Amino acid sequence: MRTLALALLLATPATAETISEEIARTGLQATETRLAALPSPTSEELFALAGLHFLGGVEQALQLRWKTGVKADWSELPILRLPIPENPDAIPFQAADFTALIRNLDADMDAARTALAQLGDQEFSLPVRISDLWFDINANGTREAGESLAEVTGMALGGGRGMGVRVEDPVITFDTADAAWLSAYTHFLSGFASTALAYDPEPAIQRVIDSSKAIYALWGTTPPRNAMDMMFGRQVDRAAMILHALSNRPDRALAQDAHNHFLSMIRENRRFWSLVEMETDDTGEWVPNDTQVSGLGLRMPPGTGERWQAVLADAEKVLKGEVLLPHWRFGAEAGINLKRAFDDPPAIDLVTFIQGEGLLPYAEKGPLMSLQSWRDFEDFIQGDAMLFAVFLN
Repeated sequence: MRTLALALLLATPATAETISEEIARTGLQATETRLAALPSPTSEELFALAGLHFLGGVEQALQLRWKTGVKADWSELPILRLPIPENPDAIPFQAADFTALIRNLDADMDAARTALAQLGDQEFSLPVRISDLWFDINANGTREAGESLAEVTGMALGGGRGMGVRVEDPVITFDTADAAWLSAYTHFLSGFASTALAYDPEPAIQRVIDSSKAIYALWGTTPPRNAMDMMFGRQVDRAAMILHALSNRPDRALAQDAHNHFLSMIRENRRFWSLVEMETDDTGEWVPNDTQVSGLGLRMPPGTGERWQAVLADAEKVLKGEVLLPHWRFGAEAGINLKRAFDDPPAIDLVTFIQGEGLLPYAEKGPLMSLQSWRDFEDFIQGDAMLFAVFLN
């Protein structure tokens, strides 16, 4: 009898490791590699693969930042603004690094959408413990301080700034609606990538890097007379990089690609909300409907989805040229047709844009965009509108 019991015990497999636990143990890249090699992945595995491509794109960007010592004060750009640990042995940042960062990010967003397309409308339910998610920022294969998702993204996870109530060790159960949310976010980041690449920023970045080296070579050994460079030097260099790049005539195909991605983002976000509204469960919700509770502890007032959709509807009308962007020089009956600007994108000259001349090719008479839906959203959310905008996408 004991022999039979022992045989049965040995024949019984151990409890299978969840995907969330696998990520905690091996990291994003190793888990992604395993899932990508599966001949017949389940719907849960396909969504996980899409999510890992998405997070892997962020991880690669953070690794490049750590390698080259790029600071977290690039507040103008997503991902580059995220706080990461300092690298005492960073190598000098080169202009080609920025192009590589953007291209790699876009490739990962494409890969995520490929997995989501394979997933299609299949139903799934994938629990993920938020504390299991981490970025291998220094690429040493080991999880270290400052590498958790919460530390890097600054997610309050239900706490801070009055956004909600703290949830200890939250677990999110991702489902079919969340696949649409993820798809929308991949389109947003791909739209950003296409916009950045359209202006060919690499020569502009290298120009400022080279000029800054020449400037600092003039310093000698005498300390500067004030702290102006310490306070503003990097910000001025960064602004110069952006303005030099924007002065280029952008690539039309890339600009139109960005336009398509931004419209797809809105379409997928709308699909997400339609799926969320049909949900009747209430288990670890990522973005809840009016009858659900956020698994992160975020306070989502009833009607949040409706108000946010109104904001996106206005954005869609602007992107399609159905309403015009107002300009202080064009009066109350005319504005800028943003669709025409994406179809035939201009080099950006701040002087002529502010004065109006540079925007005349895109100016026409018609209904102007109203910011009322955004003001309503701000009033509704009561102080955290931008944070919720980033979260809701």
